[in-house]
Amino acid sequence: MFRFFSRPAPLVIALAFFAFIPVLTALVQVFQIPFGTYPKDSARLAVAPIAWFAHVLTGVAFGITGPVQFVRALRHRFGSLHRVSGRIFVLSGAILGISGLSLLAQVTSSRTPLVDIARSLFGLALLIALALAMVAIRDRDFLRHRAWAIRAYAIGMGLGAVSLVFFPIYIITGQPPTGLVSDILFVASWGLTIAFAEVIIRHLSRFPYRVHA
Repeated sequence: MFRFFSRPAPLVIALAFFAFIPVLTALVQVFQIPFGTYPKDSARLAVAPIAWFAHVLTGVAFGITGPVQFVRALRHRFGSLHRVSGRIFVLSGAILGISGLSLLAQVTSSRTPLVDIARSLFGLALLIALALAMVAIRDRDFLRHRAWAIRAYAIGMGLGAVSLVFFPIYIITGQPPTGLVSDILFVASWGLTIAFAEVIIRHLSRFPYRVHA
């Protein structure tokens, strides 16, 4: 199965699949927040409107540019566009991480401390992964750059796996799952996304393909 993801096209499709629900949700909120039409269960975030809006807006940019960065044709034929998209990816990811940490500091949590601690760690990990990806590309180490970019994307879009588990429950009940068990499942789903990305990275190192800056 992992050999399947060693090819660029399946990898791009997999990344886009996991990011679909978080990106779609964030895109809706980009329009809801300015007009105050967001659902009641999101109203608590309104105490930090700037951080919230920045978080969802950069979440859309990060979610879309991530898979695009792994399109081989873009790197080979449109190197300049790839670099511009990469800068958007890094900048949006950095703002995504910082705004997420800001929301944690400003908004009263509706979950157990487990989720807040996990979100804090994931936010810091996202910023570190992006920084290491930039260091790697500065050193012209393309494989290490790709690995850290994949890690950053998995961390930033970890809600994709969470959404696949929680979104059907939300649709059926009209309420997000709550309680310690749901919080453990929340963190575990996010963690499994990162673990899966790590397995893919290790497998990709055995089947490297040519990359360009």
